[in-house]
Amino acid sequence: MARSQLAKYRPWFKAALNAIALGMFVAVFCQLNVNGLLQNILIWIKDLGLLGVISFIVIYNLATVLFIPGSLLTLGGGALYGLVWGVVYVFIASTLGATLAFLIGRYFARGWVSQKFRNSLMFRAIDAAIAKEGFKIVFLARLSPIFPFNMLNYIFGATRVALRDYILGSIGMIPAIIMYVYLGSLAVDVSLINTQPSVQADTIQWVIRIVGLVATLLLSAYIGYLARKTLLQITKE
Repeated sequence: MARSQLAKYRPWFKAALNAIALGMFVAVFCQLNVNGLLQNILIWIKDLGLLGVISFIVIYNLATVLFIPGSLLTLGGGALYGLVWGVVYVFIASTLGATLAFLIGRYFARGWVSQKFRNSLMFRAIDAAIAKEGFKIVFLARLSPIFPFNMLNYIFGATRVALRDYILGSIGMIPAIIMYVYLGSLAVDVSLINTQPSVQADTIQWVIRIVGLVATLLLSAYIGYLARKTLLQITKE
């Protein structure tokens, strides 16, 4: 009897332990001067040539997987490599990092999520909708700044969206990447990025917000439409 009661509460116990571990990680993260560390790293790789480019991409990948915001690194890409090559390197780095996090979510979380929500018609409907129209949904989600970039990688990994659609949908990151890299390219030195906001920077950020808002509304309406349509089909079946 006691063993059956323990088995009953085991999933909740695991969830509580995971929540505590996440809370400890966040607490430690908040105590660290992450932006200062990243800025020092950018200064370090400034004159490393090709090795610096490779280091930049690897560090960007690690930041993506570890939920470290990549805005400073994106600005740093512009400061280090200029607009054109900065956009190229940042897009490669962010796509590789996002794909790595996606695969982690796919192979470590997908089974658990499917098991937990296998009896939920709404989850099945949304999951099927994302699998069917993966490219459009990922593209719109990437345009929207409301959805956290790092978290979104793992969330998509837990759905049935095809890896090809996920990678192709990442082109939705390009407008924001261009804008942030351009802002970074305006800095005289990499040590000065993100320290002195200008009127031009504020204007670009407002453009990003407006585009993101429109994308968010379109994404919400589109997923809702597909989910209702798929839910009706599942109900009939």
